[in-house]
Amino acid sequence: MRQPSWMNAELELLRDSARRFYETELLPHEERWGRQQVVDREIWYKAAEAGLLCPGINEEYGGGGGNFMHEIVIFSEQGRMLCPGLGNALHSGIVAHYIENFASEAQKREWLPKMASGELVGGLAMTEPGTGSDLQSIRTMARKEGDEYVINGAKTYITNGSTANLICLVVKTNPELGAKGISIVVVETDKVKEGFRRGRTLSKVGLHSQDTAELFFEDVRVPQSNLLGPEEGQGFRQLMKELGRERLITAAMSLACMERAIDETLQFTSDRKVFGQPLMSMQNTRFKLAECETKAAFAGAFIDQCVEKLLHGRLDSASAAMAKWWVTEACGQVVDECVQLHGGAGYMLEYPIARLYQNVRIHRILAGTNEIMKELIARDLEQRVH
Repeated sequence: MRQPSWMNAELELLRDSARRFYETELLPHEERWGRQQVVDREIWYKAAEAGLLCPGINEEYGGGGGNFMHEIVIFSEQGRMLCPGLGNALHSGIVAHYIENFASEAQKREWLPKMASGELVGGLAMTEPGTGSDLQSIRTMARKEGDEYVINGAKTYITNGSTANLICLVVKTNPELGAKGISIVVVETDKVKEGFRRGRTLSKVGLHSQDTAELFFEDVRVPQSNLLGPEEGQGFRQLMKELGRERLITAAMSLACMERAIDETLQFTSDRKVFGQPLMSMQNTRFKLAECETKAAFAGAFIDQCVEKLLHGRLDSASAAMAKWWVTEACGQVVDECVQLHGGAGYMLEYPIARLYQNVRIHRILAGTNEIMKELIARDLEQRVH
């Protein structure tokens, strides 16, 4: 397994600790969780005890006091271990940072320690039926009434949707202003008296144990003090600022899955005999795996660059988009080749490669489709001309 350029002894210990947790606490339950389409609620508390929740959040707010490298180690190892049920990359890697970066001091002290302890599970509700990647077309509204917001709308494909009790909800507070009328309002579902409803837990091609649900809001009332940020209309800017992190997390997890696919295929082709010889001895197998390993090496090198940029506050949107689209595309290609090299076994779910095949397809859609990523890169190119 490739060692990132930024890996050190402390991070190796964290990776090993995370792997042991996944082996003992997640993997034995994955099949059952896949059937029920959601992990047991208690696993969030166990993950907190293991130090896996909010590792990159300031210790002042109950977090681990680490940085993006600590998060990537934890999330990548989970992807590599094929135990996706615990939606921690969203909870700790994305939602917690929306709170830390944009919430008031009182909000941070109220919510972040509870996220770190597992008492609150985070969700981010952007996507709506019929809107997809076009955030400016969302129709969920939050109108002021007294000292509350009254929220109406629906969200779909929400990770942690059937579990989350702290939801960063993307709404329109001033619909006539377009993108400038978008805000994020935090909904504490345990405090909502009426109007909030969770819809279906959605059946997916892969990631079966990770709950994904529909959410419905019908005259849901939340305090205006739950607005994220000092004023309305900051939502689109907040989303754009944090999407780079989300895209890099997606790329890093794709790389981990790519590496696992190569490892599985190396082992399989070394053991599998064809015409009396190991499959690995055949030129086509060797060349295909050489191609896969090269793609993983290039992906790792670029991700390392992006991690360094993010740590120093220099990760631009175009670089994050490049990492997300190229690595997730490469991951899909590598996993597909590795399935082919497994032959019929590659289509059997008892083999890890088949489960990887199911799980990585969504990476090209998450955090903005790869078509959107190319558009962002093209816009950056246009600026060079002007």
